[in-house]
Amino acid sequence: MKFAVIGGTGLIGSRVVTKLNAAGHEAVPHGHSTGIDVSSGRGLDEAVAGADVLVNLTNSPTFDEASLAFFQTSMDNLLAAADRGGVRHFVILSIVGVDQVPELDYYRAKALQEDILRAGPIPYSIVRATQFMEFVDAVMAMTADGDTVRLPATPVQPIAADDVAQAVADVAAGTPLTGIRDVAGPEVFPLDELGRITLSHRSDGRTVVTDPTAGMFAAVKGDVLTDRNAHLAPTRYADWLS
Repeated sequence: MKFAVIGGTGLIGSRVVTKLNAAGHEAVPHGHSTGIDVSSGRGLDEAVAGADVLVNLTNSPTFDEASLAFFQTSMDNLLAAADRGGVRHFVILSIVGVDQVPELDYYRAKALQEDILRAGPIPYSIVRATQFMEFVDAVMAMTADGDTVRLPATPVQPIAADDVAQAVADVAAGTPLTGIRDVAGPEVFPLDELGRITLSHRSDGRTVVTDPTAGMFAAVKGDVLTDRNAHLAPTRYADWLS
């Protein structure tokens, strides 16, 4: 099969392209560097021409309220191009619990992206993943102050980017789900404890202080970012750190 992977040069997209090609498919990465623009629609018809499957892994340049407009416009443009091009399967990557955190603009925007795909004309699949292991440093950086990192005890179930990419590639190569597949890491941690584990492994002398008001994950109530019934990926956090 032929795949057009939009956002195919990023953290997940580049891995998806590699995995699909290794499986004997033809996966072509597309992004700004190849001349496409999902917001204006430039180059999309050419990118999806002849593709059986469109995998959309693009992301908003911001995580604030402007992300809503990005996903609305980009999905409208991609769905129109895919429909014109005869694409038979449209896949996106979303977030476990995305519809349970309306307090976060970015999560509302990703939920909107899912709704637009469901209402579109093309058979679809949604892969929802838990928080990426690769983003733990960025999460800590948002609330770091000198020798202290403040984090809430929000439960998270970190998953390695390579495992996410494998899940996306598997779904993309299969029959459209007309629904959602949740994928998650094999372990659940309080976010503050995950920070301590990370700093300890790296012999980083900073201290993690539990603060229920710190950072974007302070808005998350309960354990909605975890899913013990999801398809569990194999990579454990300690192994990933090593």
